[in-house]
Amino acid sequence: MTIETVKTDTFTMDYLRFGRGPEPLVILPGLSVQSVMGLGDLIAEAYQVLTEVFTIYLFDRRKDLPARYPIREMARDTAEALRALGLSNVALFGASQGGMIAMALAAEHPELVSRLVPGSSAARVDGEHCRLFEDWIDLAKAGKARELNLAFGEALYPKAVFEGARDLLLAQADSYTPEDLRRFVILAESLRDFDLRADLAKIACPVLVLGAKDDRVLGAEASEEIFRLLPERSDSGLYLYEPGFGHAAFDTAPDYKERLLRFLRKETAAE
Repeated sequence: MTIETVKTDTFTMDYLRFGRGPEPLVILPGLSVQSVMGLGDLIAEAYQVLTEVFTIYLFDRRKDLPARYPIREMARDTAEALRALGLSNVALFGASQGGMIAMALAAEHPELVSRLVPGSSAARVDGEHCRLFEDWIDLAKAGKARELNLAFGEALYPKAVFEGARDLLLAQADSYTPEDLRRFVILAESLRDFDLRADLAKIACPVLVLGAKDDRVLGAEASEEIFRLLPERSDSGLYLYEPGFGHAAFDTAPDYKERLLRFLRKETAAE
């Protein structure tokens, strides 16, 4: 799959485009050490069920990250990239940190978003969850790529999935460059003092909040808080996966993409 690049007056941003549906769906991935742009074929296969209905745009973060890059700025840059591509009224799905960006974008640029799904995300990061990210930041700054990848994978995935992926995580870590680790630190530091609670009331579109009861990164209560702070409307909903799928339910739950499709096609809010 060919990586495309959108250019604005102030930055460039890579993205992948796949699917042949008439409606635009934008996906914002979560925090990662390396860009997900190299995983295009795998991602397209994972979201294949949506490709008849949507043309899907998977956005990276901007190139040449500034030393400090708050999530609200990520949202502003993503909104600018959408406008540069002539996209508006999009369905928007964000996973984890991508969900935070998606919510900030929908709150500040409601004309760009028709439906919103934050998955395994949060309206704020504090307490023990912030300490987890600080541990990851420390490992990245120390250049301990293997330890970072194992800590990252253990937090994201159920135990059986993590153990099965241990060798792959170690091999992946061996490919990380100092620039990859620097990028990770900048993106992870954006979670410090992140708080969007006061802005959620500005979101004007239907929202499906997806989370997992055994989320060890942000906790199920983070998804519940998002839903509680949203404007009350009958076409929004909250769904929490039962234990067994972890923070990365967007990768591990077998019905996740079908659930996305039903909501984004306006068939249901939550079950």
